[in-house]
Amino acid sequence: MAGRKLFKGNEAVAEAAIRAGCRFFFGYPITPQNEIPEYMSRRLPEVGGTFVQAESEVAAINMVYGAAGAGARVMTSSSSPGISLKQEGISYLAGAQLPCLIVNMVRGGPGLGGIAPAQSDYFQATKGGGHGDYRLIVYAPASVQEMVDLTLGAYDVAERYRIPVMILGDGVLGQMMEPVSFPEGSEPENAPQRPEPEWATRGARGGRAPRIVSSIYLKPEELYKHNLRLQEQFKRAEAAETRYEEVRTDDAEVLLVAYGTTSRVCRSAVEKLRTAGVRAGLFRPITVSPFPYKALGERARQVKAVLTVEMSLGQMVDDVRIAVAGAAPVDFLGTTGGVVPKAADIVERAAALARHGAADQATREGIS
Repeated sequence: MAGRKLFKGNEAVAEAAIRAGCRFFFGYPITPQNEIPEYMSRRLPEVGGTFVQAESEVAAINMVYGAAGAGARVMTSSSSPGISLKQEGISYLAGAQLPCLIVNMVRGGPGLGGIAPAQSDYFQATKGGGHGDYRLIVYAPASVQEMVDLTLGAYDVAERYRIPVMILGDGVLGQMMEPVSFPEGSEPENAPQRPEPEWATRGARGGRAPRIVSSIYLKPEELYKHNLRLQEQFKRAEAAETRYEEVRTDDAEVLLVAYGTTSRVCRSAVEKLRTAGVRAGLFRPITVSPFPYKALGERARQVKAVLTVEMSLGQMVDDVRIAVAGAAPVDFLGTTGGVVPKAADIVERAAALARHGAADQATREGIS
């Protein structure tokens, strides 16, 4: 790895995308992700790329569709209300099987909300915020370095399954500064020449058959088969790309489940709980779509209680309950409106769950 350098999260994800081959960026400004288009506007021309500040989010996502259809590695970014405006275009990208990178630095909502961090776009990101039967591959990084690492591989994954990839961050990750490393040789001038993708509509040169990019299937039977193909692609990604991290879970009696910025607070809470004699562990989904149902379900069978912590009033907790499937009680601690959960509140709730679980165990074993 190259030497470490201090990067703001928004700028780091932009540089990582460029090093991964992104040469086109289309977006529209909105806080707290504005440093991404600002960085791209300066950096892309240096590497022969193109930056366009579109007239709207709707225009930007349709520009992404055009560039992706021509086989380019293309990116857009926004924050919550802006991503909402892009949903129709995202559905079209998924329907046309066009790989691209979408970054959402989530802010509080609903409506215009505020500019402080939140995780209340989870449903939108993981359940398909636009119309129709489709799913995105969604990464939920917990550090600036992880945001870099996931972005560096995002285009390869998107192209492998022909599914748009989303980086689901938040205002904290976008604005915080941390030291990061980029792989040796990842500078844009060292990028290998990419072969023309099989879907690229660049003109039928050399006598090859024409290629058509479309999500229009007017016959129900054809659309039915197309949706099954999309589902099969996602199942392939689920089998090979599902990612998660476990922290001190081997002997845990209380399992915290959190992603992104909230998982950092939970990691601190785990250490505080351990110091207080409570065997706590952390299960952190890295892909929130596909969600690590199987791994979480297996871990939940070994604990007394599960505590889901989110910067929302309860969204990922639905997937946690599906994964746990009744193997342990699932409790929830959430904050909203841009308020970050406090480690002390997590410690208090988890310790209470540990005591309650211990009491239930004693009752089952006939211990007074």
